[in-house]
Amino acid sequence: MSVVMKQNPTREFSRIHGVGSFRPDTIVTNDDVCQWIDSSDEWIQQRTGIITRARADENTSLLDMAEGAAREALASAGIEASQLGAVIVSTVTFPYATPSAAAALADRIGATPAPAFDISAACAGYCYGVAQADSLVRSGTAEYVLVVGAEKLSDVIDNHERTISFLLGDGAGAVVIGPSDIPGISPSVWGSDGSKWSAIGMTHSQLDLRDAVLQAESSPEGTALVAGTEAQLWPTLRQDGQTVFRWAVWEMAKMAKKALAEAGVTAEDLAAFIPHQANMRIIDEMVKQLKLPESVTVARDIANAGNTSAASIPMAMDRMLKENPELSGGLALQIGFGAGLVFGAQVVVLP
Repeated sequence: MSVVMKQNPTREFSRIHGVGSFRPDTIVTNDDVCQWIDSSDEWIQQRTGIITRARADENTSLLDMAEGAAREALASAGIEASQLGAVIVSTVTFPYATPSAAAALADRIGATPAPAFDISAACAGYCYGVAQADSLVRSGTAEYVLVVGAEKLSDVIDNHERTISFLLGDGAGAVVIGPSDIPGISPSVWGSDGSKWSAIGMTHSQLDLRDAVLQAESSPEGTALVAGTEAQLWPTLRQDGQTVFRWAVWEMAKMAKKALAEAGVTAEDLAAFIPHQANMRIIDEMVKQLKLPESVTVARDIANAGNTSAASIPMAMDRMLKENPELSGGLALQIGFGAGLVFGAQVVVLP
């Protein structure tokens, strides 16, 4: 007689139960940024919609921000960390390739021994995490999953370059996803276009830096040359702004429409639109292409937070709900897109 293995009992639906965020105290104005680049407050506001961005000081780590957002999300959801069946952290700025930020975070908040792992999907990372958490909950693998987007982008920018540095801020956002009696997260629309892999990314790899430092160490100039080499080859972010802008405006509007179709809803059914906070012009253009009615509240957190990559959507959601609590229970379209190039989108019921 054949043996039949046991399987987890599945759940039909999942939803977001709580949301939280962490915003650093240091506010960087456009005038501050213009000390390093040839620009102006007027130009930056006109081209990006950014007025200020928050950045963490040297004593505030990525894990500190992730922990702050996680604890707030758990409190919002009304559950204990010990109830978590998984911890997912999306980040591109954790300073260690291994071990993961998620494992350290799980320990900090008391979620051990929950499985914990990081994902690297840049500005789409939060939506990727939501897709994974939705599957974990509905498959019966976990009852509750913590999804965190956390970035300390100030660690990986060159203040003197002007393709991306003036856009970026630091912060963290988190959601708790768990079971639901009704559909709370739509099928995910996600994917990649690696043909544009070089459109956003780091100037150098860690191997480039290592090899150059080793070569400098063996030179007659010694220590002085090593210091100069490290400064020149320290990996920092760059982007091809025009390529990214065109892709985001035209291709991501298509993906946003596809997400609505997969959810079986229309723009008129939405209470909110929460796109990745990349650039106000991109947000405004997507609003036009989606033909969102004025009744839809649009997240424009970028004005005071800057672009916080994987953290931007949950941070914007948290602020939106604190300022507009009546949106709770309504439908929101969320879409992230960024380096890879990668994208992810869902329609969710707001917690």
